[in-house]
Amino acid sequence: MNEQLNDEEAVRARHRQRIEQMRREKERQMLHRRYIKKYAPLAAGGAVVLFILILAGIKFWHRPSPGDTGREVQGTESDVDTTRTDTTGDDTDSSVTGANQSDGQNLPDNQNPSGSHNLPCGQGIVGLMNIEAAADQLREDMHPKVYTASATPDTLQLGSTLASGEDFFSNYAILVDMDTDTILAEKYARTRINPASMTKVLTALVAAEHVENLDDTFTMTLEITDYGYVNDCSAAGFVKDEVITIRDLFYGTILPSGADAAVGLATYVAGSQEAFVELMNEKLKELGLSDTAHFTNCVGIYEEDHYCTVYDMAMIMEAAMDNELCREVMAAHTYTTSSTAQHPDGIVLSNWFLRRIEDKDCGGEVICGKTGYVVQSGSCAVSYAEDENGKHYVCASADAGNKWRCTLDHARLYKQFLDPA
Repeated sequence: MNEQLNDEEAVRARHRQRIEQMRREKERQMLHRRYIKKYAPLAAGGAVVLFILILAGIKFWHRPSPGDTGREVQGTESDVDTTRTDTTGDDTDSSVTGANQSDGQNLPDNQNPSGSHNLPCGQGIVGLMNIEAAADQLREDMHPKVYTASATPDTLQLGSTLASGEDFFSNYAILVDMDTDTILAEKYARTRINPASMTKVLTALVAAEHVENLDDTFTMTLEITDYGYVNDCSAAGFVKDEVITIRDLFYGTILPSGADAAVGLATYVAGSQEAFVELMNEKLKELGLSDTAHFTNCVGIYEEDHYCTVYDMAMIMEAAMDNELCREVMAAHTYTTSSTAQHPDGIVLSNWFLRRIEDKDCGGEVICGKTGYVVQSGSCAVSYAEDENGKHYVCASADAGNKWRCTLDHARLYKQFLDPA
């Protein structure tokens, strides 16, 4: 008995140590960002000044000597009509005519703005633009994008039917225009719900920001597979001792909503699900959602302290769509995992929400989606769509009667706003 207690205490101690380690790493990253925020503008400005000084120096050293100023290009008229390099840095074929030839003579190089002895100014401008672009990217990295959306006087307050007269089943919903950050339609969008397996959108996003090698592997444990079984969760189908690529864990988390894959991914990234949840809540804080959202697990199992709103879920989805890996995984309709000893042919995974909605008239294309279900929140889903003009939308809903009604709600809501005609 004492040995068991000692083992449990050792596990808790390792867990506390791991969390503290993750916190210190996060503090180090934040300190690094503060230093960048403070000194990067000075460094960028200094780089621009240095570039200008170098540009001026090059122009000075390439200035023709006094002995060269009297030289003129000799030869026949056909020699004068030659291919020159334009000052923009592009090669163009043109005869040397116009103002520089108005008196029938070639101007000396030191009087010719486009003379071959001058520095190609276009290249200098391009270099300066590259520096400014790098500085802009640095500023963007220092100030993470804020995801927010606001209601307007035109925001539709959803009821039980839509303008088409069709039923709308979900008791909580929101549709956001991502390009204008406006809420097009909503229904109790700021009311707390349990996000169920929509939670895994944040799981994938946090993992994507920490994973460096998708071909790395993780060995599934009995503890992880039992976790999903005990909590009656859906699973990707991985088994004890199966060696799985991290890429397969991402697809297993999203497409079949596998608890085994989600917990495996969390354990790979942070050492334990508990430590990973710390990262999830830090991400919620970074997104500005921590006042209304808080997660206690990476799967979406119902717990009183595991909550958000459909508005929060829409903002999480927006952030995920800005992550290339998340977008790629969530857009897949099917995926086959790598061959393993336990599954030589791999496991075929499907995103049934995308497969259910793909034949519906949505007024555009629903590209990504993630569903969820717990008794307390009914059937849920969050999705991303584009209209024929390339505009971007995100929809989140909860508490529909079943998965088919949930799918219809998304399709009908998109149809009303993406194709109002």
